[in-house]
Amino acid sequence: MRKRDIIGTEVAITDYEEVLDAIDAAVASRGRTFICCAPASSLVFARSNASLRLAYENAAFVTPDGSGVVLAARMLGERIHGRVYGPDLMRAHCQRAERSGHRVWLLGGHDEETLERLKTELAIQYPKLNVVGGFSPPHRQLSASERAALIGAINADQPDVVWVGLGSPKQEIWMNEYRESLEPPVLCGVGAAFDFISGRVNQAPGWVRRAGFEWFHRMFSDPRRLVRRYLSTLPRFLLLVVQQRQRESSHESS
Repeated sequence: MRKRDIIGTEVAITDYEEVLDAIDAAVASRGRTFICCAPASSLVFARSNASLRLAYENAAFVTPDGSGVVLAARMLGERIHGRVYGPDLMRAHCQRAERSGHRVWLLGGHDEETLERLKTELAIQYPKLNVVGGFSPPHRQLSASERAALIGAINADQPDVVWVGLGSPKQEIWMNEYRESLEPPVLCGVGAAFDFISGRVNQAPGWVRRAGFEWFHRMFSDPRRLVRRYLSTLPRFLLLVVQQRQRESSHESS
């Protein structure tokens, strides 16, 4: 899978089908890998958050989760069709898993009620999907015994793919830390996918997502949490991409 440095993180220049094929191959080989889906804000955070940066480095690959990352790749000379967005990747895999028989485990969600609503929605949308377990962690650090119990539960259920919806950077750091303790072949962090699919949070209309302005919809849907994040990271992201393009252009011309 071809990758491109974008402000310090190697991002896969890929699409949904290639990622789904990579998941299938990882399950077939019974290896141990994890996948991250990174929007522009997370790429900015990774520059100052060593744990997130290490997770991206250790991941099998990092997908271009947001329209800003796709725009950056194009500014840097890459030909890329569009983003590979965590919630849509999860939906696409669930559809494929109905045919492949992949066993799925769900880690995350706002609370147990949200997780149960997610399971219900998945059962309605993908009736042949085999969801073998799930857990919504409390909003605090787990104790050592709780962590051991969680790892034991996941391994005992023998899933092929664990979808991790803990939010960034928590989910990436968690996958990197526990990858070797977990037997499932694939872990994949998908951010707000659990909230969207369960219906807990309303997703932007399709035309807004296609136009690349879902971040704007999300910011005003959850202003207390997201206004500061987006306004502090997106202008910086654009500046860093412009600076990178200038450096690379200068290097090519010298």
